[in-house]
Amino acid sequence: MTIPETNSAIQRLFPIRDLTSQQKELVTTIIRFCETHRADKHAVLVIEGDAGTGKSLVLNTAFTRIQEETRNRDTKSCLHGTNNILLVNHPEMIKLYRNIAADVPALRKRDYERPTTFINAAHKNGTHTDIVFVDEAHLLLTRSDAYNHFRQNNQLDEILKLARIVVMVFDPRQTLKFKGYWDLDRLEKHLGDIPHETVRLTEQFRVRAQPDVMRWIRALCDGRLLPLPAKQDFDFRIYDDAETMYHDIRALDARYGLCRILATYDFPYTLNGADHMVKAGSFHLRWDRNQPNHPLPWAERADSIDEVGSVYTVQGFDLNWAGVILGPSVTYDSKSDRVIFLPEHYEDSAAFIGREGVADVTAAKRHVMANALFVILTRGVHGLYLHATDPALARRLHELAAARS
Repeated sequence: MTIPETNSAIQRLFPIRDLTSQQKELVTTIIRFCETHRADKHAVLVIEGDAGTGKSLVLNTAFTRIQEETRNRDTKSCLHGTNNILLVNHPEMIKLYRNIAADVPALRKRDYERPTTFINAAHKNGTHTDIVFVDEAHLLLTRSDAYNHFRQNNQLDEILKLARIVVMVFDPRQTLKFKGYWDLDRLEKHLGDIPHETVRLTEQFRVRAQPDVMRWIRALCDGRLLPLPAKQDFDFRIYDDAETMYHDIRALDARYGLCRILATYDFPYTLNGADHMVKAGSFHLRWDRNQPNHPLPWAERADSIDEVGSVYTVQGFDLNWAGVILGPSVTYDSKSDRVIFLPEHYEDSAAFIGREGVADVTAAKRHVMANALFVILTRGVHGLYLHATDPALARRLHELAAARS
């Protein structure tokens, strides 16, 4: 097993690095799309792909190359002099992008912004932008949100009004809140008559495992338990005890770095400056501390080995190993042999605010919960460890592990 020499998220998203042939082809496609539609009123390119296919790397590489053309006085490119920006709603990701910009001559920290900040500034100043790149577009708000200072109805609609060309990364399996509730049908509705194309990344770039691992993860998030993947270089284990899992993750972190404990959002948390604990049997560890002014993303902070990460701190990031605690909202029904998601045990109440326009609220809640689970299960590059707090699910996982042995 080869562990990367650096665990820096900057290096894994840095726009000057080797890409796969599929990723290189997509970077070229993005640049040509922007050149082709340079003089058009509107055009949208949608980039789809599962977690871990390198969507953000491709997006930032294409953005960087376009910014090089924009700021190169000697170029004859039709993109020279264009006004462009990359937007991302994720607070940990924007730290990462701005840290990268400090080391790339063609980039500026101001090239990266949060969508609401961009929208509000553009309306205030009456400005328009030639090309807007949007990472994690499935996190764009689909309704007004006073907490985030967004007063319009839909962030994508506002961005489309303010940009000539939009290049957006979109993965409906990573929608996490009702106030940003997207699926492919809703996306098509909002794009409407605007000329748009869709391209898809299919190569798994993060989870270095045989295909049966991703099949197992997808099935679990869909409520089905398959036989455990065959033993392979990817280190996939089931734990009866969360404390033991934590000690194993700590040992791996001491050796390789970038190994962390994560959990479903099933343990109380309030943003009040105090520590809040994740408890599973003898395991007691605090949730991730909110440090918006810290220059490093959560997984790269040395103290985060003593914390439990949530979907909001790890979405978009890689870990070498992830130890995941499935909390009380993830249960098992032996009669149907199904995994059941229980919204009443899900502590992220903010995820369910703003249910207007949601036809089946209970189904939508379970969909959001399954999406959040998919995100945290697909963080580990080299290994995934699982512990279930629901006794029935723990027993069934133990049986599957024994059958694999």
